[in-house]
Amino acid sequence: MTEYFDDRENRSADERETQLFKTLPEHLTEAVQVSAGLSAHLKGHDLNITSREKLASLPVLRKPELMEAQQKNPPFGGFANEQALAGSRIFLSPGPIWEPQGAGVDPWLGARALFAAGFRKGDVVHNALSYHMTPGGFILDEGLRALGCTVFPAGIGNTEMQVDAAAALKPSAYAGTPDYLKVILDKADEMGKDLSSIKRALVSGGALFPSLRDAYADRGVQVMQCYATADLGVIAYETMSDGSVNDGMVVNEDLIVEIVRPGTDEPVAHGEVGELVVTNFSKTYPLVRFGTGDLSAIIDKPSPCGRTNMRLKGWMGRADQRTKIKGMFVDPKQVGDLLKRHNNISSARLIVERNGDQDAMRLQVVGEDLDLGSIESSLRDLTKLGGHVEQVSSLPNDGKVISDERDYEA
Repeated sequence: MTEYFDDRENRSADERETQLFKTLPEHLTEAVQVSAGLSAHLKGHDLNITSREKLASLPVLRKPELMEAQQKNPPFGGFANEQALAGSRIFLSPGPIWEPQGAGVDPWLGARALFAAGFRKGDVVHNALSYHMTPGGFILDEGLRALGCTVFPAGIGNTEMQVDAAAALKPSAYAGTPDYLKVILDKADEMGKDLSSIKRALVSGGALFPSLRDAYADRGVQVMQCYATADLGVIAYETMSDGSVNDGMVVNEDLIVEIVRPGTDEPVAHGEVGELVVTNFSKTYPLVRFGTGDLSAIIDKPSPCGRTNMRLKGWMGRADQRTKIKGMFVDPKQVGDLLKRHNNISSARLIVERNGDQDAMRLQVVGEDLDLGSIESSLRDLTKLGGHVEQVSSLPNDGKVISDERDYEA
C-alpha cells in the first residue's frame, strides 16, 4: 500500500486546482507590495488571476531578465522580500545569480520528495550536494531535517575522507548528484571500506542515466531522483509503485507548473515539449511564471502511485543554452568572459558529454598562438568545473556556444 507524505497528495485534481487559484490572487497582491522588482514586472496586468487561462496573460520572467535586474540592483533585483531574510541564508550560484532562502521549516519543499524516495525519521543521511555558496546542499538538508533525519553535511570533494566518514557513521541513505555516489562507492571498494549500509538515495543536480540506476540497484541501493532549481527548490520528484519506479515525476504541492513554447508566454498542449514555467507561493521570494529554461512535457495520465498532481516527463534538455554540469549551471556568458580573457581566441564552443558515468566538458577553440593550459585554467576559474581544451581549425556557424551532447537514453 502506498504511503503519502500527507493527504494533499491524493486529493482530487479539481480540489487542488480550486485551492491554488483561490489563494493566488491574494498572494499576488501581497507579493507586489513587498517585491518592487515583481511589481515593476507585472505593472499594468490584472492580478485577479483565478484560472490557468488568466495566468497565461502574465509575462514569463526568464533568468536572463532576473540576472539583469540583479546586476542593476544587487543582490536580488528587487524580487525578494528582504525584510523576511533576517535569520536566513543568501546564496550565489554560477551565472552569477543570487538566491535567498525562504522562511520556516523545509523552505525548499524537499521533504515530500525525500519521503517518496523512502526516507524516514531516524535515517542517517550522507548529503553530498554542495554547501559552498550555492543552495544545493541546503535544499535537501532542510527537507531531511524536517523529516527527522540525521544529516552528515558532506558537501563535495575530499572523497577519501567522505568514505571514512560514511564507514564510521554507516548512513542508511545518500543525497547528492547521481554520479558522485558511484565515485564514493568505487573509492570505498578501493580502500576496503564497507558502505553497504547505504540502501536508498535521492539524487538531483544532473541526469540519472538508466545504466547508472541499474548499477546502483546491483549494489543494493534504490536510487530515485527529483528535479530542483536553486530559485524554486524541489519542483517534481519520482515515485514508486509495487517496487518499481514510475515514469515521469509528480509535481510538488504548492506550485503551479506550466509548459510554454520556448521564448514565448504561451502554454503548449499537453504532451508537447516546451519550457517549464513555475509560480510559487513564497513569502520571501515570490516568483510568478518563472521560466526555468528547462524543457519538459506533461504526461496526461495520473501516476500509478495514487498521487494526483500533474506529472512531468522529467528533464528533457534546455530551452536555452545554459547547461547543468555536475550539478552546476554553466552559462554562455561565462564562455564569453573566457574569450575576453584570451582575445586571440576567435571562436569557442563548450561541448558537454559523458565520460563513463560522469559529466565532462570539452572546450573547442579556434585561434592562433593559443596557450591551451592557460585557457584550461580560465575555464576552471570561470565555471568552477574542470574541462579539457582542444584547438580546432573551425567551428560551425550555427550560433551554438554550449552544445549538450549527452545521451539521456543510455
